[in-house]
Amino acid sequence: MTHTDAQQLKALGLAVINTELEAISVLRDRINDDFITACQHLLKCEGRIVVIGMGKSGHIGGKIAATLASTGSPAFFVHPGEASHGDLGMITDKDVVLALSNSGETSEILTILPLIKRLGVPLISLTGKPHSTLAKTAAAHLDVSVDKEACPLGLAPTSSTTATLVMGDALAIALLEARGFTAEDFALSHPGGNLGRRLLLHVSDIMHTDTDIPRVKHDALISDALMEITDKGLGMTAIVDDADKLIGIFTDGDLRRVLSQTVDIHTTQLADYMSTDCKTGLAHMLAAEALELMQRHKINALLILNQEQQLVGAINMHDLLRAGVV
Repeated sequence: MTHTDAQQLKALGLAVINTELEAISVLRDRINDDFITACQHLLKCEGRIVVIGMGKSGHIGGKIAATLASTGSPAFFVHPGEASHGDLGMITDKDVVLALSNSGETSEILTILPLIKRLGVPLISLTGKPHSTLAKTAAAHLDVSVDKEACPLGLAPTSSTTATLVMGDALAIALLEARGFTAEDFALSHPGGNLGRRLLLHVSDIMHTDTDIPRVKHDALISDALMEITDKGLGMTAIVDDADKLIGIFTDGDLRRVLSQTVDIHTTQLADYMSTDCKTGLAHMLAAEALELMQRHKINALLILNQEQQLVGAINMHDLLRAGVV
């Protein structure tokens, strides 16, 4: 490939992106009263949001339905061609229909419009033709028209599908905010994979407890701490009083510094070398919060306390790695 060919390909790619950016930018002026009306219908929906669309609009509709469903607005996609052959029974009188058609004249959608009207469900349309049949029939019409497609032939849906997808995202996120949808709500519909682990896993689910917690009493020697760190394998030990309240921490880094000095670890009190200003966490914290705390303070282990400042657990970076939080 010559340098000229490479530059031409780069220019063609940039032209597509610039064309689609222009298509998206004009949508700002279309977040208007119709957008508000559409959101109000969707917020009042007692059933499901049923998204319909043919061809490329159908593919975009599937993505919009998935985004709505995962952000607190139950939704599913129905193929309009199949709807007229039985799948229309999936739509109930408690639903809202969101119809996508660039022309606003898609025959498969127009065929089922009378049936949607008979059900009495609100119809929201996203079209590129504000004066089309679908747009005029809808309770709220969202204009997703574009000046031109990114395809140089003006045939392949490109800018128009991008504009429709962006408008669908605007609806979904506006509804998310209006419903007070939280990160934990989001996690409940995404329990699998890294996202679910980060949003659902709590410190209490992975922390070491009871006899697995590295700990020594306040009158321990450095040699006692060495044995405990070695035995428990978390790279540190807590120092507690008789009521199991935390006094300090002694890490393997502290141990290396002690060993570099002329200190007799069998006779030297641990209290002389422990750190009292140690970072701690709570059992109900999200594991992701514990990770952020550890990374911010550049520490590899965290002691977990209860409300009475008593030691109840311990975690280190390896525990977070094993749990898939990192």
